[in-house]
Amino acid sequence: MNARLIDKAKETNKRIHSLRSLRTAYTLLVLAILVSAGLITACVYVILYTLDFIPSAALTPLILPVIVIFSCMVIGTILAVFVGKLFINPLRRLISANEEIRHGNFKVRLSEQTVIGELNNLMRSFNSMADELEATELFRNDFINSFSHEFKTPIVSIRGFARQLQRDNENRTLTDEQRKEYTDIIAYESDRLARLSSNILILTRFENQQIVTDKTEFYLDEQIRRTVLLLEKQWTAREVNIELELEEIKYNFNEEMLAQMWLNLISNAIKFSHQGGTVLVRCRMKQENICVDIIDSGAGINQETLYKIFDKFYQCDTSHKSEGNGLGLAIVKRIAELADAEITVKSEFGKGTVFSVKLPPVKE
Repeated sequence: MNARLIDKAKETNKRIHSLRSLRTAYTLLVLAILVSAGLITACVYVILYTLDFIPSAALTPLILPVIVIFSCMVIGTILAVFVGKLFINPLRRLISANEEIRHGNFKVRLSEQTVIGELNNLMRSFNSMADELEATELFRNDFINSFSHEFKTPIVSIRGFARQLQRDNENRTLTDEQRKEYTDIIAYESDRLARLSSNILILTRFENQQIVTDKTEFYLDEQIRRTVLLLEKQWTAREVNIELELEEIKYNFNEEMLAQMWLNLISNAIKFSHQGGTVLVRCRMKQENICVDIIDSGAGINQETLYKIFDKFYQCDTSHKSEGNGLGLAIVKRIAELADAEITVKSEFGKGTVFSVKLPPVKE
């Protein structure tokens, strides 16, 4: 919260500074016109007086206003042309670039070197916006491609084996073992689609949620124990040894949301641990924060791909041999954001991975 207030204060100061700079620029422009008009008026008056075009000083009050008005018109026109080139042309380029953005060209950028002052800030803001829009468009396309792939693969598999069973009803060419294998594959792929749909719904709900509601007080250590029990079938099948080091800690948050975080993290730790390996789940108070560590003894993650693991649909196992759809850690990241928690990952290839979640203290 303090960081947000500081950012808002900085943004307000920038706006105030920009307004002051604009006022200063306008003041200087008007001052330049007045000074220039005065100097030109004096020069013209001296020249006219020298050439005896002004025979008497008594005529000066009549001629001087005409000279001043004429000087202001000339200087104003010259400055208007200069200001037009300096300010209007960049604005035209900005309008043209906005049209390009409107038509879907997110690669357009504006040069910041030919403009000054607030226009330079405006160009920089436009380029930043274009960068964000281009990144969002790339992410959207990548999301659609990944989503289509994740849905298409099991559907194609289900359709293929279902047709095999359909043909077998007429020809009776499959053995009982083959029929069982095909039905098992159909059931597995159907479960995979169900999990994918469920995770997408969960992620969409959390991404659209800005304020956490339904907060209750519960024991964090007990919640983690229940999560481990829910995953008993998974860790017993892989003969993974679960070690718990849990301090008794009360916490106040949306219990269902936080349980989803532990479910995904511990499930991943079990899935990527070696057969007969160990997963350590540790929960303790550290200064004012609550620290939860999930440590597995798996193969670890390459440093080159470590920064991608929270991306939607990203999977370290590019062969897709292991179960999963690359949405679990994206859900974890979003829950951490909603909880104002800090999540970090440390991994060494061949030596396992450590996920650490630092929860903020409960506000009284």
